[in-house]
Amino acid sequence: MKTKIALLTALIACSYIFAQQSPYLSTSVKDYSRNVDSIVYAEKINMNKELDAIDKNFKDQKITIDEKQKQRAEIASKYEQSINEKIEARKSELEEATREIVKNAVLNQKDSLHQYKNQIIFGVGGIKLSLDNDKKVPADYLHNWQYSVAITGTGYTTKDKPFGFFDKSSDFKNTVFNSSLFVIRYEDQLGKFSSPMFYRVGFGYRFDGAKAKYGRVFSQENNTLGITDFTKGNLKDTYLYNHYLHIPLELKFVLNPKYINHNGTRYLDNRSRQLSIIAGFYSNVRITSTIYNKYSNEVSKRIVEKETLNHGVNDIIVGGKLGIGYGGINVFVQKDFTPAFNDNANLTSKYGLQIGIELLNVYF
Repeated sequence: MKTKIALLTALIACSYIFAQQSPYLSTSVKDYSRNVDSIVYAEKINMNKELDAIDKNFKDQKITIDEKQKQRAEIASKYEQSINEKIEARKSELEEATREIVKNAVLNQKDSLHQYKNQIIFGVGGIKLSLDNDKKVPADYLHNWQYSVAITGTGYTTKDKPFGFFDKSSDFKNTVFNSSLFVIRYEDQLGKFSSPMFYRVGFGYRFDGAKAKYGRVFSQENNTLGITDFTKGNLKDTYLYNHYLHIPLELKFVLNPKYINHNGTRYLDNRSRQLSIIAGFYSNVRITSTIYNKYSNEVSKRIVEKETLNHGVNDIIVGGKLGIGYGGINVFVQKDFTPAFNDNANLTSKYGLQIGIELLNVYF
């Protein structure tokens, strides 16, 4: 009995020490340790109950000291045999667990499946956070939900100069970052487990800001959107805000694929740092538009006016996206194929063009 208890103690201790070094100790080892603990604990509870009854009988002078010692020895022998029999029944588990512990302890193999679990990757201008507690096999990492936050610089171009981002003839003031994009999307692999191609579908919120040049403001008069001089006082700030429901459909292609073998199958390692290109289309459904002016005059130093824009803006926009990413760095360009402003807008530049960077990506 003592020899087996010593063996079990050593096995459990070895399992515990190795678990500290590798938090991804196999389920079989953990289950075996729990089963052994359960057997010993349950048998000791039953044995102690019988020993307590013997001690009570001796205290009440119902049995002699010799009878007490004899009964205690018999009970100890009974439970020793019971523990041995129950552990013997799990002998195959013991042998498998022992072989795995020795293998891992001697070879100290790197767990290629879980080495990047629950990771945070910081890039120049971006953060990638992965929450993968429920993922157990490589195939689980090949599809996921993502939450993305990006800031963008929105400019407007003419139809004949679709990429004239800093065109001086534009009605709008050139601003580096004036907009933002929040997207929840689902990503899944296309083709075999080793395929470097993925698709993405999702929905989100796009917020575009635009500012008129030279201290002028946006106005809507006679059902027409235009830009006029400001005459109410000292203009401090002015914006036109467009709010959209954003619906993207994208393809991602991994340029530097790495692979992992698991149970004889080759998988794309979707947990490694990847260099990838993204291309796709999107549609924007307008939620609302607002003209915002902040100014001062003789009456007040701070006056804010907000006016809902009802004319000159299209309700649906279709466009394309092209981007490149590595680790936590993701930059992209979005180009509206259809104009943001319609014929009721006296503006020369009506097609949106965005350059953006994703600040945060959460994978779960």
